[in-house]
Amino acid sequence: MTEKDSLISFFAETRFHTEELCKPLEIEDYVVQPIADVSPPKWHLGHSTWFFEEFILKHHKPNYTLFNEDFAFVFNSYYETVGKRVVRSDRGNLSRPSVAKVYEYRAYVTKAMQDLLSDKISKEIKTLVEIGIHHEKQHQELLLTDIKYILGNNPLLPVYSDSIKEHTTDSSKTEWIKMEEGIYEIGHKDITQFHYDNELGRHKVYLHNYSIASNLVTNAEYIDFIVKNGYKDHNLWHAEAWDWVNTNNITQPMYWHKIDGDWYHYTLNGLQKIDKNAPVTHISYFEAFAYAQYKNCRLATEFEWEAAQDRFKWGQRWEWTESAYLPYPNYKKPPGAIGEYNGKFMVNQKVLRGGSIATPLNHTRHTYRNFFQTNLRWQYTGIRLAK
Repeated sequence: MTEKDSLISFFAETRFHTEELCKPLEIEDYVVQPIADVSPPKWHLGHSTWFFEEFILKHHKPNYTLFNEDFAFVFNSYYETVGKRVVRSDRGNLSRPSVAKVYEYRAYVTKAMQDLLSDKISKEIKTLVEIGIHHEKQHQELLLTDIKYILGNNPLLPVYSDSIKEHTTDSSKTEWIKMEEGIYEIGHKDITQFHYDNELGRHKVYLHNYSIASNLVTNAEYIDFIVKNGYKDHNLWHAEAWDWVNTNNITQPMYWHKIDGDWYHYTLNGLQKIDKNAPVTHISYFEAFAYAQYKNCRLATEFEWEAAQDRFKWGQRWEWTESAYLPYPNYKKPPGAIGEYNGKFMVNQKVLRGGSIATPLNHTRHTYRNFFQTNLRWQYTGIRLAK
C-alpha cells in the first residue's frame, strides 16, 4: 500500500469508527448535555466534521461549497481565530440541526475529502489531514466517555453496549521498578511519525533515584483507602482539594454505588459489581494525590513516567502525573488556528500519560501528553505510584 493509499484508508476507517460508536444510541441520547464538560454525541459528530471542512476543504479544495454556512457557528469549539461559536454549555440546547442533518453533513464532507485525497496533495495538506484524523480520534475517546456520563447519570443506568470491556485484571504481583539517577531524554524523537506540537522540544532532564510501581492501583487497594477514612482525613489533601471534597460531598470514585454493603459501579455494560482486582478509574488528580499520600508515596512526574514506561504495561488508564502542563524547551505554537490546539491550554492543568481503554487504536504513544484540570474524572483516569 502506498503512503497515499494508507492515508485514505486511515481517514475512511476513522470516519467509520466514529459513527460505529454511535450505533447503540437512541435518537434522544444524541442531544443530552448533563454538564458543560460533556458534549452531546451529535455535537461531536458535527465538530469532527467541521474541522476537516474549515481547515482543509475551504482552503484547499477548488470550488468547494460549504454544506451549511451556519455550521461553523454551531460546531466550532474554541478556535478564536475562526470566529464566533455557540457557548460550550449550550451545546445540549441545540435541537437543530437534526441528527439526520448532521449525518448528511458528515457524508458530504467525507465524500469531498475523499475526492481531494484522490488527487495529488501537498505536504501541507497531508499534515492537516493527519491532524484532522487524530483530532477525530481524540473526539472518539471523548464521545465514548461523554456517552458514559450521559447514560451513567440516567436513573435507569442503561446499558450502552456489551462489547466493550472496561475493566481487565492483571494477576502479576506489583513490584517496584528501580530507576537510576542520571540524564534522560524526553520528548518526541522521530518527526516523520505523527505527533502533536506539545511533544516537541526533545530535551534532557536529570532525574534522581526513584522507584515506580509496575501495576496500577486496584479497586481493592482503593477501597481500603475509603474504609480507612481517606476521604475524611484533611492531612492527605491539598487545601483546594479538601474544599472540593467537602463542597461536593465526594466520598468515592465517580460512578461508584454502595448497594447492600457491596460496591458496584456503572459501566458501559450497565451496573456491575466491582472487580476488586481491576485498576481503579474515574479518579481526579486530587484523589490520586491523596491516595499516594495515604500510601506514603507520590505520583511520578511525567519525565519519570516516560523514562520508565518501557518497563511496565500501560494503556488501561490515563495516569495522573505530578507535572504541570507546561511547554518543553523552545516550544513554538504553530501559526493560525492550529496554534490554538495545545499551546493556549498550558496553565492550571496536570499532565496524564499512557492512554485508556477508550483511546482509539494507532492514536497514543509514550510521548503523548494528555492534560486535564485537577478536579476532572469523567475520563478513564487511574493511579500509578512512585517513591
